Amino acid sequence: MSTENRTVVITGASSGIGFALAEAYLGRGFNVVGNARTLERLQAAAQKLGNPANFLPVEGDIAEPATATRIFERAVATFGKVDILINNAGIFIAKPLGDYTEEDLDGLINTNLKGFFYPTQAAARHMAHNRSGHIVTITASIAMQPNAKVPALLPVLVKGGLNQATKALAIELALSNVQVSAVAPGIIDTPLHNPATHAFLASLQPAGRLGQTQEIVDAVTYLTDARFTTGVVLPVDGGSTAGTW
Repeated sequence: MSTENRTVVITGASSGIGFALAEAYLGRGFNVVGNARTLERLQAAAQKLGNPANFLPVEGDIAEPATATRIFERAVATFGKVDILINNAGIFIAKPLGDYTEEDLDGLINTNLKGFFYPTQAAARHMAHNRSGHIVTITASIAMQPNAKVPALLPVLVKGGLNQATKALAIELALSNVQVSAVAPGIIDTPLHNPATHAFLASLQPAGRLGQTQEIVDAVTYLTDARFTTGVVLPVDGGSTAGTW
């Protein structure tokens, strides 16, 4: 499939999975519109990527509707249209229910829920008008299969809702030729995790290791290449959602 003048918007693009996705889509010849909270982080990411001319940084808090509007306005003004939205920005706070704070709740709602809703709303309008597009959201496999060793009610609450929202929106947009799916990672080796915890984290997955960012990239690119796949929540978790072990 030709990627000439195809454009992908990636939230949380300055590090971790988002950076790996930006690098991968640039390597495939896409225009990449990368969002992060600050321009400094995006400029640092762009430098690591070799400052490509087809990488457009758009800073701003993804929980704010104005940020989503600005991302799509600048993407269209620069590249003509948006073909893919990847909702990658997210935070993960694991602790027992009684230990969660109001700040924890607000942070998860702002970044994980509003940070999904506003870009997705903008993408759905744009893509339905064009009768073409893909929306992929990075969720979490623990929202599909909770684990007693990792109490994480708030991420399960929000990410589980995003998994169901993915299916609902896939049906809503199917006749507009817009495909909507999600990738549900297990524990992935990113700067989010202290290397001192890696052995414990690896033990939480049947495969006995952490996932790699490339394995999430592979799943996302499969979904954005697919033409008859929508409404899917694809776990990439070393078997964690297969059952108990």
